[in-house]
Amino acid sequence: MATVTRRELVGGAAGRRRRGVDVCVVGAGLAGLTAARELTRRGRSVVVFEARDRVGGRTLNHPIGGGKIAEAGGQFVGPTQDRVLALSKALKVPTFPTWNSGKNVYFRNGKRTLFDADGPLGAIPPDPDAVGDLLQAVTKLDGIAKTIPVDAPWKAPDAAALDGQTFETWLRANMTTEGGRFLNDSAAESIWGFDPHEASLLFVCWYIRVAGNEQTLGSLLRIVNVKDGAQERRFVGGSQTLSLKMARALGGRVVLDTPVREIVQRGRGVFVRSDTTAINAKRVIVAIPPALAGRIDYEPGMPPARDQLTQRMPMGALLKCEAVYPAPFWRAAGLSGQAVSDRSPMKVTYDNSPPDAKPGVLFGFIGGDDARTWAAKSAATRKAAVLAGFATYFGEAARRPRAYFEQNWTKEEWSRGCPVGFTPPGVLTEYGPAIRTRVGRIHWAGTETSTYWNGYMDGAVRSGERAAAEVVRAGL
Repeated sequence: MATVTRRELVGGAAGRRRRGVDVCVVGAGLAGLTAARELTRRGRSVVVFEARDRVGGRTLNHPIGGGKIAEAGGQFVGPTQDRVLALSKALKVPTFPTWNSGKNVYFRNGKRTLFDADGPLGAIPPDPDAVGDLLQAVTKLDGIAKTIPVDAPWKAPDAAALDGQTFETWLRANMTTEGGRFLNDSAAESIWGFDPHEASLLFVCWYIRVAGNEQTLGSLLRIVNVKDGAQERRFVGGSQTLSLKMARALGGRVVLDTPVREIVQRGRGVFVRSDTTAINAKRVIVAIPPALAGRIDYEPGMPPARDQLTQRMPMGALLKCEAVYPAPFWRAAGLSGQAVSDRSPMKVTYDNSPPDAKPGVLFGFIGGDDARTWAAKSAATRKAAVLAGFATYFGEAARRPRAYFEQNWTKEEWSRGCPVGFTPPGVLTEYGPAIRTRVGRIHWAGTETSTYWNGYMDGAVRSGERAAAEVVRAGL
């Protein structure tokens, strides 16, 4: 059987050849589509190659009947997330408030306690064994975060010390109560999809620092809260609608089922190849998580720092489990649908009903070590455990949903996890500068490259805008 050499492939055809373009964008999530949209508006020719059979990346609308959806991926938006809110306004995708009325549930050590959803502590349960310890830790973490440059955490005054320890190490030295550490661990699993022993303290404090905008310092409470926080609002019609609308406007420029396998820089251009399509471009924007970007073959090869970074930046482990009911029965019982629990598998829940509350939807996160444990169990076992948890928090009616679905992001070939790529100890200080540094004609986008709201939809949009501007400044 005859083989095809790289020279013949680059010089000839690889499946269906397309005409050349100014920019090839790899990835049709919010970052890639935003970049393509910005470049098209500036008169550049663009093609977007997307590995999946859909757009939206880590956002995904799941139909629940009657033309309604529930989000199976990223969904929340809040104050200081200016760029995704500006995009939604431009695309005419309105927002609506996340349901935050009634009592939240706190379930720990077999005891169920209710507290006000919009009380002075926000989403933090008023556990006397935990709240004081947690709040002093939050104050310390916010204080460290203030010292970290948003665009270069590796230049923080104590970067080496912060990056030389895990988040868990710091917690053991700075928190004194079991309850405080439990609340922190529960938040980490749902925010990042990891347990504190997996990530560096520098990464966590930098992530807190960038949970704001150019005028507003980031804070951990803004990350965890609904009111005035990152969970404050949702998009009417679902968050994937943003990507669907951008893709619709871009039309044939978006090519689905096209995983990019190879990027070759040569002369004054770049050759991009998938299994079925190949194209010549002047520049490329790679808008996928670093863990996936590292799986592409590059010629010439990546600089060592970039190659090592993508080997050391895993994705979080997160499952999102949802139950659909004829109506949100918990609201009638005076409950918000929000819970924090030490009961496995899901430690954090929310009301995920559509704006008119028809039907009612609850969802829970399974993250970190729990995600790995429960992903190995049968679907029936997971479902039974999830519904039992909902029943414990909100009442026996939760055992009888009209539908149930879950999204295991660790099994998504073109995500490999969710919600965000993170760095273990030593990675940011050694390899962090490579996260946005372009390599020849290759530019990097994706929420993991953002200097504000890293890991969120806003960070994805910001990164796409930044990468498009870089391409233009480079003289294209």
